[in-house]
Amino acid sequence: MAVSGFEGFEKRLELHFSGDDPVIGNMGLRLLDFESLEKVLHAVQCTVVSAVGNQYFDSYVLSESSLFVYPTKIIIKTCGTTQLLKSIRPLIHHACTLGLMICSCRYTRGNFIFPKAQPYPHTSFKEEIIFLENNLPNNLYYRKASVLPSKLSTHSWHVFSACDESHILMQNMPDELYTIEVCMTELDRVLAGKFFRRPNDGKNGDSAGKEMSEITGIGDINPNALICDFAFDPCGYSMNGIAGDRYSTIHVTPEDGFSYASFECVGSIYDDPDNIVEVLKKAVQVFRPGTISVSTTCTGHKVWKCVAKAIEPLGMKFRSCTMDEFPATESVVFQTFTSRRK
Repeated sequence: MAVSGFEGFEKRLELHFSGDDPVIGNMGLRLLDFESLEKVLHAVQCTVVSAVGNQYFDSYVLSESSLFVYPTKIIIKTCGTTQLLKSIRPLIHHACTLGLMICSCRYTRGNFIFPKAQPYPHTSFKEEIIFLENNLPNNLYYRKASVLPSKLSTHSWHVFSACDESHILMQNMPDELYTIEVCMTELDRVLAGKFFRRPNDGKNGDSAGKEMSEITGIGDINPNALICDFAFDPCGYSMNGIAGDRYSTIHVTPEDGFSYASFECVGSIYDDPDNIVEVLKKAVQVFRPGTISVSTTCTGHKVWKCVAKAIEPLGMKFRSCTMDEFPATESVVFQTFTSRRK
């Protein structure tokens, strides 16, 4: 294991807002000017490398992962040694100028490969919780922090969730959307090798990224999605896929010794469950990892049962499953798998 390599494991923040003005409600947070977003990202220590949008939301590929901006929701996911939680205060401030108030917050992450390299406030989950507690407004008073363990010492799932009264009152109207976050380590060396650029290939990040999407099969995971991809120099890859009001995203750190890839997507509980099984299968086969952890966030639906159905037939052995409930009726299910070839 390298003393310290690039930290693939992302930190992820999802913020929801509400407001009274329907005109702003249609565009909402999408009205934030690019300069304001850039300042927020500067505080986090990353930049935008590529962007695409549609009628529902805007998607940004970052130097360290991804940002998605919906009218009343922001999802920001960053890897490396970024200081993601420093985005909370400025985002709440910018939303406020548009007449939007924060009504819920969810922060999630796996186990860092290089925890000692993380800067404040990400030095420990305890520090992160203190920072969150101090930077969220008092109206978000339903709060819970939890670590979901697994049978693998290297994999656990950290969750902090907070929401206001309105989110609790909406319990009778469960959200139909679910989020699946897949973290993969010990990638197949040959497959990981496809995410290295040839020296002096004469390409820019966009065209090299497009080529990687094609040769790795990433472009086939969801053929209906518009893909915004980027290849880093000398190695590494990021992509955001957008299809209607849904996103998917992949990030790859291919270096041997600390190789990592993540796949995240959203779906609806009304979708055909076979679809998510197929999507997960395709995503995992791009990397053939030694270890996989999958976190499913959903309001009381059994989507997580599709996960093993997708992953076990790929030569993976189911290792553990833990579950916890959070404010706003969300349940988080955390599952781990290891390769049978181990």
